[in-house]
Amino acid sequence: MANKHILNFLDGFSIEVTPNAANKIENFSDYLPSGTLIYIAHIEGTPIEDTVRTAKKITDQGFKAMPHFPARIIKDKQTLADWISQYQNEAGVENALLIAGGANKPYGEYDSSIQLIESELFDRAGFKNLHIAGHPEGNKDIDSDGTTSNVDNALSWKNEFSKRTNASMAITTQFCFDSSSVIHWANNIKKSGIDIPVHIGIAGPAKLQTLLRYSIECGVGASIKILQKRAKDITKLLLPYKPTQIISELAEHKANNPSFNIEKVHFFPLGGIKQVSQFVKEI
Repeated sequence: MANKHILNFLDGFSIEVTPNAANKIENFSDYLPSGTLIYIAHIEGTPIEDTVRTAKKITDQGFKAMPHFPARIIKDKQTLADWISQYQNEAGVENALLIAGGANKPYGEYDSSIQLIESELFDRAGFKNLHIAGHPEGNKDIDSDGTTSNVDNALSWKNEFSKRTNASMAITTQFCFDSSSVIHWANNIKKSGIDIPVHIGIAGPAKLQTLLRYSIECGVGASIKILQKRAKDITKLLLPYKPTQIISELAEHKANNPSFNIEKVHFFPLGGIKQVSQFVKEI
């Protein structure tokens, strides 16, 4: 049974699905608390109709949908306006995660989430929640020199925007495995004046090989080293990974430091939503 600190830390967690994963779930209420915020990943090549259909399924079942808007696969302002309109009119969506996206080349005029924000279309449409990406271990797609200067500058710009918009904002991070590096990053952005709350990305239970594959694809460097160290321990290699340690350590830190800027947990269900659901019940 989880202690009070862990229960408090996990309260109001969010989770991410793809349209394919959502198709395999008849009722989200079998696995998630009512009203859970469910992000919808928009992988390059996925038709907008598929993600809108997923959003409708989520909202029809009493959950909140937060689709990804990956800038690099949105051709132009008209396309962006069409996406927003479809999500609102067909699925009642009022939340969005604004990201650059993983496409190697932009499809058109957008290549950053800042440009999506500057379109002003989300504010005009009355979106209530706009989340942006956070990178505790940096992002080599944005800072190819291995620094965090571009990521830091973008975060500062978005922080200033958060004071002008009527929408609530949060930083949703890439998944991490090491609590000390997460705490260090969160404290550093706070010291630099960033006051947008953080929703920390956590990989759900999965096979170690699955985690390593996703970690390499997503470029989470420090975390890869932790997983590789775990993989060398044959007793752990055969067991599925569970995020018990990082959640316990972050929950304890939050309890001892109430003003700590991590406010929510966001699960990446790399091993499946059912596994996350079971983990949350058992921890």
